[in-house]
Amino acid sequence: MIGLTGKGDRFAASLKQRRIELARLIEYPVVLWSGNANGRNFPANKLPFRASSHFLYFAGMPVINAAIRLDAGKLELFMDDPPPEATLWHGTTPSREEIGKAVGAEATYPLAELARTTEAATVAVQDLATYQRQREILNRTVGLSDERDLQLAKALVQLRSRHDELALAELRQSAAVSVKAHRAGMRATKGSHTEAEIRGAMEGVIIAHNMQCAYNSIVTVHGEVLHNESYSNQLQPQDLLLADVGAETQNGWAADITRTWAVSGKFSSTQRDLYEVVLAAHDRCIAEIHPGVEYRYLHLLAAETIAEGLVELGILQGKPQDLVAMDAHALFFPHGVGHLLGLDVHDMEDLGDLAGYEADRSRSDRFGLGYLRLDRPLQSGMLVTIEPGFYQVPAILNDLDFRSKYRDVVNWERLAQFADVRGIRIEDDVLVTDTGAEVLTAELPTEIAEIEELVANNLSS
Repeated sequence: MIGLTGKGDRFAASLKQRRIELARLIEYPVVLWSGNANGRNFPANKLPFRASSHFLYFAGMPVINAAIRLDAGKLELFMDDPPPEATLWHGTTPSREEIGKAVGAEATYPLAELARTTEAATVAVQDLATYQRQREILNRTVGLSDERDLQLAKALVQLRSRHDELALAELRQSAAVSVKAHRAGMRATKGSHTEAEIRGAMEGVIIAHNMQCAYNSIVTVHGEVLHNESYSNQLQPQDLLLADVGAETQNGWAADITRTWAVSGKFSSTQRDLYEVVLAAHDRCIAEIHPGVEYRYLHLLAAETIAEGLVELGILQGKPQDLVAMDAHALFFPHGVGHLLGLDVHDMEDLGDLAGYEADRSRSDRFGLGYLRLDRPLQSGMLVTIEPGFYQVPAILNDLDFRSKYRDVVNWERLAQFADVRGIRIEDDVLVTDTGAEVLTAELPTEIAEIEELVANNLSS
């Protein structure tokens, strides 16, 4: 149910300012659809509804099966009032007029009247029924191949890459709740037997704050599986547990945090050594964040720091700069160091690489750069993640081509001594400020001693 509490004049004014800024960047009127809920196994049994993020940015609230028309800074809302019988099942819900007033709409209409809209730019919505409706109303293919949609996408990237105060207030909320969730997961470890129990403790905090998960939680002793979404493994004292869990506010703003801790409450010496390597990369990258810094530089800084640490541990052999140049670090750190964060956990990736990559840049085919999600200079107001890691992925380490290519730089016997480390990742959400950076998730410890204390002593804060 949509709540209108707290949606005052400041809320509507902030939304209007976003619309005015959009009007400066695009010559076409814009129509954005919220999307609709899909049936889970029959139409009345719905999957949870998530409105289109582009709709949310300008409408400010997750209205189901609605559309907005933006033109010259003005907003028109198109949606149907619920039928009288819906009150039996869903209770009293805000009317079209009430929602329109809350978001500062100049006019509101039934959804059917949207058919009068032509020559508008849009963004494709994920659910198929709404996408087909978009094509019918606009009488064309919807997507970046259309000049209007491409111009809109570029304008959205320019606007949404830097967060205003309304957005930052929500992002701080999601970050704070996510920190609480991770603390709850650490505290729950001592009395848990499975990954699922820790997941339950973490997601329970998010639900208790009337939020939802921003993405499918990763809570696993198999941290080498980068997006592991199963939770059935038994916890063993020698395991590291990797938890990548983030909250999303009711209006769609996301957090994204990863921590790794020892199930026993105490890191082994090998786990400690590799954790410190990842932490050094994490800390160095955050220390270098400021307006104008190239995100690719931060990624390569993380790669070189990890290579340096692995050389010191005897796992890699050679000069760190040379090892990064030949992508040897990617045997253990194959992904990019992070991504944009906002209304989506990987913000605006529905627009392909338009948001992540500067206009004249494209994805590298290098092993160590191909998964870089962000390649542009940072600006004040951007929110990014910094998430270096170390992983022993069998599909990579047992690949015969890699074994041959890197035979002279990997000490496989030494690596075998670190068999109790499957995966380590440390991730924080970092706001680029005018003078440097602010870590929105800084209240969650990254130092081993503090994490061990939380896990082993079952502390309440």
